[in-house]
Amino acid sequence: METQKINLFIVDDNKSLVVALKQFLQTKFGANINITTFYDGESCIEKVNEYTDMVILDHFMNGKNGLEVLKEIKKINPKTEVIMLSSNEDIALAIQSFRAGATDYVVKGPSSWKKLTKLVQH
Repeated sequence: METQKINLFIVDDNKSLVVALKQFLQTKFGANINITTFYDGESCIEKVNEYTDMVILDHFMNGKNGLEVLKEIKKINPKTEVIMLSSNEDIALAIQSFRAGATDYVVKGPSSWKKLTKLVQH
């Protein structure tokens, strides 16, 4: 029986973070994950469809911010799990994200990739 690949999007305007996180997750999950990367929310929204399982989404980006992108993703595919990844520790922003449909809110830092790994695995 073949396991279904997870279709995961990483959206962040920090290109070095995107490349490193993609490499980290591909090392962890190997052939079980298909990762597509974006450096702005608009290009991500164009590609979201019924096969988009999960999006790791930065909040502060040029153009649309993460909260706006999150709302658009949920309109296109309400089943897509969206994990907000932000350097902002503001609890009000986290609450706004959850109200808009985010699955989780992860603050960028030393343990954030470990937490992301657990969320993707789940």
